[in-house]
Amino acid sequence: MMKTAEEFLEKSDEKAFDLPHRKTINYNIGKYNAAVERGLSKFENLEASKKKAHVIKWRVMENLDKFLPEFESNFQRRGGKVIWANDAEEAQQEILNIIKRNNGKTVIKSKSMTTEEIHLNDFLEKNNIESLESDLGEYIVQLLGQAPYHIVTPAMHLSATDIAQLFHDKFGTPIDATPPQLVQKARELLRDKYLNADIGISGGNFLIADTGSIALTENEGNARLSTTFPKIHIAIVGIEKVIPSMADLDLFWPLLASHGTGQNLTVYNTILSGPRQANETDGPEEMYVILLDNGRTNLLAQKDQRQGLYCIRCGACLNACPVYKNIGGHTYNTTYSGPIGSVITPHLKGMEEFKHLSYASSLCGKCSEVCPVKIDIHKMLLLNRRDAAAGHENGKKEEIGWSMFSKMMQKRKWMDFFGGKFKNFMLKSFFKKSWGKYREMPKVADKSFAKQWEELKKSRES
Repeated sequence: MMKTAEEFLEKSDEKAFDLPHRKTINYNIGKYNAAVERGLSKFENLEASKKKAHVIKWRVMENLDKFLPEFESNFQRRGGKVIWANDAEEAQQEILNIIKRNNGKTVIKSKSMTTEEIHLNDFLEKNNIESLESDLGEYIVQLLGQAPYHIVTPAMHLSATDIAQLFHDKFGTPIDATPPQLVQKARELLRDKYLNADIGISGGNFLIADTGSIALTENEGNARLSTTFPKIHIAIVGIEKVIPSMADLDLFWPLLASHGTGQNLTVYNTILSGPRQANETDGPEEMYVILLDNGRTNLLAQKDQRQGLYCIRCGACLNACPVYKNIGGHTYNTTYSGPIGSVITPHLKGMEEFKHLSYASSLCGKCSEVCPVKIDIHKMLLLNRRDAAAGHENGKKEEIGWSMFSKMMQKRKWMDFFGGKFKNFMLKSFFKKSWGKYREMPKVADKSFAKQWEELKKSRES
């Protein structure tokens, strides 16, 4: 078993029985569920909207080689610069080059999962560049030295009391500070950072091909401040985020908001189409969009599983997943956790090391049911398992074990070859630790049903 899989099992074991942790995330997800129920009720025909979104994303993925150059051409027409990055190292280096070229020392960031994916904060810190998160949830986990816990809600695992304690320890605020007081303190700390930062870095919720624009969705206004005050704006966006037309936002913005937070629309929705123009009063002097591959074309090449790239990062599947709700986001040890993370991570980071995530599912199908773009997530998990088995990624012991099981199940004589005593011995010897740790092991009858039936028939005939 790979080290990452062993760590996953250890952390899952620990978190599943951490009652305060489960209480916190179930409370926060409960509030989310109530809000989403109200948000989804606003759709006249939710199913039709989801189907339409699915078809649009299907068309994009089947024609990615046309939509991405269209975006690039239109963005460059307004003075923007596009950089293509094959992997995390290329993206990091390109960002560093831009910062050094402009003698940058400080970076202000808005919430971005792609920057988490390439571990940008750690990279910049190693190169003596201050990088500060401006999203409140991201800022909190950065203060704790943690990765985001959730795609949409980075600090979902923390209670108001936990955050009050953190701010008390870091900034001397009252130990019993209320959430509004904590937010006010964060505002005071961050305001100067917006004004003095050399570089602003963001992600992008959508790339709009026909106008060459990026669309940003947020609730705090920090993305607007991060992309407006600094002279340089760098947006790093996965290549799968492209949509054909500005008109498509009429569909995707409400779907993202309602499934992500339960809102009709998030508070701030911004469209940026390049650096400040001659007739404009604000915005950056230079704007770059880094189009990140980092394994996405590996998934695109999988015809059966490429719909994993349709994801709009709403987080709905995480909140619905019984596994996620019990073990939490950090246990996955990946940028993208929960069901969708389990689908895409083995393709982005390697099947051999991350195949175990596709087995961390009950296959209840709730993730597929709630997905706003109708990704068949639980089917994708099964296909990943198929690929892991076909590629001999599961190890010899498992292959031999399932091969024997398959032969025994297909031929009754092999199933009945061993008696109940031997089968019970095998269960206790080889499955007690892995399968029976929290379960009562089954007791196999001394004689199989077929043998008992045969003996019964003989006794009746005699």
